[in-house]
Amino acid sequence: MQENKTTDTEEIKEDTEMEATAKEEKPKTSKAGDKEKKKIKKLEADLEEANRRADEINEKYVRMLAEYDNFRKRSAKERESIYGDACADVLTSILPVLDNLERAEGCKDAEGLSKGLELTLKSFRETLEKLGVHEIETVGKAFDPNLHNAVMHIEDEQYGESEITEVLMKGYTKGDKVIRYAMVKVAN
Repeated sequence: MQENKTTDTEEIKEDTEMEATAKEEKPKTSKAGDKEKKKIKKLEADLEEANRRADEINEKYVRMLAEYDNFRKRSAKERESIYGDACADVLTSILPVLDNLERAEGCKDAEGLSKGLELTLKSFRETLEKLGVHEIETVGKAFDPNLHNAVMHIEDEQYGESEITEVLMKGYTKGDKVIRYAMVKVAN
């Protein structure tokens, strides 16, 4: 019997120790659980903040995309408008020349017709000057493939190497841009 008592006492003692240990562990588990809950709450807050920032960035992106699309459309309209305005300006400058040619067409006097054509050509050249169009210099100049188009070649000792001897069709530039290359005959 005494053995039973000792065993029972030992069991009770072990149970008591286990309960004490469990009680001690509970607060530890509770503290660890609180830390985990705080960590989870912090992570959830960070996630909400990241989602909010992502939404802001996405909203900015969508706005910027819409602004770019509007800019592109507006630029296309402006380009079309500028082109139309430029054409209208050029045509307005050239129409007086057409008017003069039509008047010359109705002229019966040969001397008057000749004088009218002379004045019309002068008017047309002045109009081209106002538009910034200039004739390419040719006769007596050296051949330049950037300005001239050689369509004929002759061998003649009185001209220098690659010298332009004759202009078959005048060429014109506007600023640095060649509008039409001069068709020329080149020597040697």
